[in-house]
Amino acid sequence: MAESIHRSLGLTDGEYDEIVRILGREPNHLELAMYSVMWSEHCSYKSSRIHLKRLPTEGEAVLVGPGENAGVVDVGDGIAAALRIESHNHPSAIEPYQGAATGAGGILRDIFTMGARPIALMDPLRFGSLDDARSRWIAEGVVSGISGYGNSVGVPTVGGETVFDETYSENPLVNVLCLGLLPVDRLVLGQATGVGNLAVLLGATTGRDGIGGVSVLASAGFGDAESDAAKRPSVQVGDPFEEKRLIEACLELLDRGLVVGIQDLGGAGLTCATSETASRGGMGMDVDVRSVPLREEGMAPFEIMTSESQERMLAIVEPEHLDEVLEICNRWEVRASVVGKVTPGPATGARDGGRLRILDGWDGEVLADIPAASLHEDAPLYDRPCTAPGSFDENLRVRSAAPLPDSKDPAGDLLDLLTDTSWVWTQYDHQLFLNTVEGPGGDAVVLRLKHPRTGVDTGRGLALTTDGNHRWCAVDPRAGTALTVAESVMNLACVGARPVAVVNCLNFGNPEHPEVMWQFSEAVDGMAEACRAFGLPVIGGNVSFYNESSGADIDPTPVIGMLGLIDRLDRRPPGVGFVEGGRLLVVGVTQPELSGSAWARAKGHRGGHLPALDHSHHLAVAAVVRTLVAGGLLAGVHDVSGGGLGLALAEMAVRSGIGFQAARIADHRELFSESPSRAVLCVVPELVSAVENVCAEAGVPVQRVGVATGDRLSVKGLFEVGLEEATGAWRDRLPVALGSGTTQG
Repeated sequence: MAESIHRSLGLTDGEYDEIVRILGREPNHLELAMYSVMWSEHCSYKSSRIHLKRLPTEGEAVLVGPGENAGVVDVGDGIAAALRIESHNHPSAIEPYQGAATGAGGILRDIFTMGARPIALMDPLRFGSLDDARSRWIAEGVVSGISGYGNSVGVPTVGGETVFDETYSENPLVNVLCLGLLPVDRLVLGQATGVGNLAVLLGATTGRDGIGGVSVLASAGFGDAESDAAKRPSVQVGDPFEEKRLIEACLELLDRGLVVGIQDLGGAGLTCATSETASRGGMGMDVDVRSVPLREEGMAPFEIMTSESQERMLAIVEPEHLDEVLEICNRWEVRASVVGKVTPGPATGARDGGRLRILDGWDGEVLADIPAASLHEDAPLYDRPCTAPGSFDENLRVRSAAPLPDSKDPAGDLLDLLTDTSWVWTQYDHQLFLNTVEGPGGDAVVLRLKHPRTGVDTGRGLALTTDGNHRWCAVDPRAGTALTVAESVMNLACVGARPVAVVNCLNFGNPEHPEVMWQFSEAVDGMAEACRAFGLPVIGGNVSFYNESSGADIDPTPVIGMLGLIDRLDRRPPGVGFVEGGRLLVVGVTQPELSGSAWARAKGHRGGHLPALDHSHHLAVAAVVRTLVAGGLLAGVHDVSGGGLGLALAEMAVRSGIGFQAARIADHRELFSESPSRAVLCVVPELVSAVENVCAEAGVPVQRVGVATGDRLSVKGLFEVGLEEATGAWRDRLPVALGSGTTQG
């Protein structure tokens, strides 16, 4: 019976044997449940930790790196920024609204757990093809969930990405990033210290929603509809109004210095919060399951300890401060209950009722007795087999494929690539706090940097971007991930920001497949190489494995979140657009390579050799673009990435309502190449020489390619299409596909 239980909980026979060795006895059902959630892929990172150690995580400004609830960097003026990105892929595939909503709620708690007030959300989203009805249903539910939660809780969703591709047809990716600000002196860690200190559970009552979420959902792929429907009860249910009260109560507790340590209850619930805080502090903890406020009757101890009910926090409080803590929580209408006590350790224990004795703990029956570190720091670590696919030549860094076809209709190919995603972000309130200078739809988001305690504007700015490109990474995961990091750097440059830190959300297939682990290992190496070359620390992240359906793995999709600083924010960035009569320049050099491009993917081509990335050259181009933006020399700017130069020009045209006439673009390879280290500049005629001089002094190539004018999109010798036709294709594709009609009707 014990064997059947541990297997049904997702533990392997070898893991069960290790549990027996650790405990020196057979585990009971509660202990097995606690190990199953904490040793799940989602919580333990048992397949990825060995690789993640290769990432650079230190830097002069880094206050907190990976391993805590969020990474924290010093941004000057006594202010720190907390940054975190997470995935809620599997819950969102089963229950799109609640899966996405609770993803937003969970990432908010990761931020204010550090003592930071959340000021911005971003949502990199990926769904199946727009032709697929289920993918459209998932997309609508996910967007509604994020907007419903974020708008209600009062944190603006300021940007992200929305991608539709058949690789995500049954396994969407719902990644959520949150940025928060805190006074440096308010920083607090998720540690339980001080023998005799109390564990106080704050927030919502505990129910059966979300039980086994990290093991049932996040550590398994998808199969048939019947088995997927059976997983629906494992999806959490969120309450943004409870979260709002919880944010305010927790920040007041931290401001008053009443909390020794604090941890949110996300994946694995109370088991995770108690064992991780105890383990980090080198302590133990006793928990009384009967002191946990419940919303459902008859809940068993294993349900109480593993429930992932949302809007809950665990605070470590000194006994003499308990009354003040309870008074503050009562004023914010936040439930607070003493549920545990810090012990000398090393065990995390669960007890069934009894009487709390401040000096000695509870006297109830012991239900579980587990070394805290064995649940957290000493979880299994696997070095899984890594094998490159047979189609990939590791020496040449080439994935074999049939020769690329020619473009018979460049205008039609370009129109097929144009998609306006404003249907998504117009459902979000992105102006909450009145911090947003540059919102969704541009290369990067720009926020005013205000002191989180006084509200005083520092005159500086923060910039955020999220980027991912599964097409590049399907061809070459190492080079593709490095190119993604480079794209983020260029996006920040286009708003005048210098990059300071990276977080990542690594979305991959089944880690038990050697090719998937090879993809993952290669992606980590590509990220490490690029971040070292660009001087960027990786301060946190998330790994989402088992993104597969019916045995098919998604294309590798590492998503990069990057934070930048603008040293002087005295004007809005020029933005993605033209001005009438503006001269069009391309800074950087185009490599006529189409492998991995959106154009090639549309033609069914999935192999080849990705364009080369020269790290030094990329930094030089980004520095020039940043200088030009900061100096007010540009009327418009857009990085060249997905869709190439053709799509960059077309997007600037349709966003501004001004056409263009371009030349010096040799063929469709130069038009659609996605080679890095390039940007399109729109410059008023009288400033062209000044822009070219800045580029020349930096040794960065720049080329005049055309002029912004008229009502046509024209590239000499290649194509010509009406601005109205291009705008219609761009504007209407998503609303029509999702059943909303055109934006005009």
